[in-house]
Amino acid sequence: MVRAPKSVEVKLNLRVLEIAGTWEPNDAERRAAWELYVELVTRVSVVPLREDEGLLREALNSLYSLFNTTREVLRKYGPDVAEPKKNDQYNFGYLAVAMLNYGLRPLLASWHPTLEDWENRRLADVSHRDHENAWPKAGELRTALRDTRTILTAYADLLATACGVPNLLAAVPER
Repeated sequence: MVRAPKSVEVKLNLRVLEIAGTWEPNDAERRAAWELYVELVTRVSVVPLREDEGLLREALNSLYSLFNTTREVLRKYGPDVAEPKKNDQYNFGYLAVAMLNYGLRPLLASWHPTLEDWENRRLADVSHRDHENAWPKAGELRTALRDTRTILTAYADLLATACGVPNLLAAVPER
């Protein structure tokens, strides 16, 4: 059995913000980290979306749902997951909010309305998939999703380490 470490090294590059330091999670933070970890590793957030798979809209919706999930986890575990730490160490609350605001929000704020504009031009006799595939910006969005997946994968790795569990992403087939 892997035991959860007392201290975790934090190193996250969220494009506009780099978080580096240490985190000594308490029991509530470990439980919250596990819940959010499960959400991350079972979504398109860290599972590659191949060119011929899925819809971009569904990928964005899945990422957007992480806001509600994270809010629920923060409410469930309360102030114990955001308690101030000694020596400016990080806490789960800070790391979770940073993930939302710097890891996800830029992608969603840009691409949700851009994709919606394209979706509103779809003719009734054209499937959602065909319409999305004809979108000139589809490749750009897939690249943005891959870039965000890199950030979220690093975040998922951090959560796994804090929980003392092996990285479950090994169960995701390589493409």
